[in-house]
Amino acid sequence: MEGEKADVPRAGKVARADAPTCLPGERVAAVKERIEAVGWNTCVVVNEQQVVFGILRPKQLEGDPERTAEEAMAPGPSTFRPHVDAADLGEYMVKHDLPNAPITTGDGILVGVLLVEDAARLALERHGEHEHGG
Repeated sequence: MEGEKADVPRAGKVARADAPTCLPGERVAAVKERIEAVGWNTCVVVNEQQVVFGILRPKQLEGDPERTAEEAMAPGPSTFRPHVDAADLGEYMVKHDLPNAPITTGDGILVGVLLVEDAARLALERHGEHEHGG
């Protein structure tokens, strides 16, 4: 199919740029309250330059509320580049039980967070197109 690759949704375009971030020194209680207020359960721990240090998912957010984000975070989360095929990444995320994945530049700067439901939807759409379009 001509032009198919040009239409491939890229992770950087599908990632949620409004994903919550926090600084390493912030208290978990404050981070949890802030992200829950906007409907998230994950926060990417970044420095002032938006370089990803770690991630706070529900498991990390349930610990001691007085801990800092840096103390509680899962350090060095798997990150993916903006040019990656979002549907392929969705399949990877489902296979590896990743609820979300930070999308970063080569320098580690956060572009956004790709949610598994967004990426899996693209993968399902692609499979449907292959079944119907051959």
